[in-house]
Amino acid sequence: MIKSVKFKNKIINTIIYSILSFMSVVWLFPVAWLIMQSFRKEPGAFTSYIIPKTWTLDNYIKLFTETKLFNFPRWFLNTLLVAIAACIITTILVLLTAYAFSRLRFKMRKPMMNVILILGMFPGFMSMIAIYHILKAVGLTQSLLALILVYSGGAAMGYYIAKGFFDTVPYSIDEAAMLDGANKNQVFWKIILPMSKPVVIYTILTSFLAPWMDFIFVSVIMKDNYQNYTVALGLYQMLSRENIQAYFTQFCAGAVLIAVPITILFINMQKYYVSGVTSGGAKG
Repeated sequence: MIKSVKFKNKIINTIIYSILSFMSVVWLFPVAWLIMQSFRKEPGAFTSYIIPKTWTLDNYIKLFTETKLFNFPRWFLNTLLVAIAACIITTILVLLTAYAFSRLRFKMRKPMMNVILILGMFPGFMSMIAIYHILKAVGLTQSLLALILVYSGGAAMGYYIAKGFFDTVPYSIDEAAMLDGANKNQVFWKIILPMSKPVVIYTILTSFLAPWMDFIFVSVIMKDNYQNYTVALGLYQMLSRENIQAYFTQFCAGAVLIAVPITILFINMQKYYVSGVTSGGAKG
């Protein structure tokens, strides 16, 4: 009987691992194909074969040397600047909002949380035309500052996971610190925040990813300001009808390059990211 159960479990495990292996291959194939195309010397957007016949580094070199039409280095720096600035502002706003809702009990607390929850259900691009006209009225369109303000403007609505984490931190820690003379501000910055490394890392990663990958808002705000494009909008220009045949492999090279920083970041901080997502739940 025991051998029969072990045999069945072995078969089930084999089937599960086979399915997971197949799914991983399906998931990794587009990534592998993109990397191979970035090293392909043959021009054109379509080939009848998958593995390039001739390999080259020219696609990567041209991204940084042939910048008259597609200024990839400038776009990369624009994206990095916007992503870092928006990440810092967003992280601070999210953590402060989460801590306030978690620790403080004030009038209209629950209604405010419900309103933010409802507003968060609507996709951000629904407001992009209104945002564009507001930025135009104050003279901020087609600027990197406008992108930073847009990406960090609604940051507080993403406080839920951070609040759930803070809810798991015993309130007795706050009370002990306040008995020693610390105020709420000191408790947050000097005690709670150093203890909350997982959720801080999680917030930083998610805050950095949004501006790094966004296409919709930057295309609306920047319009034809070519020098202030981010990589998402800039690389998309390589796929236009008149450019795709000549620049498709360079587009693939650019797509690989912008994925490298995020990949390294996630690999190094994966344990904190997972811990930040799975730690505790909101207590209301």
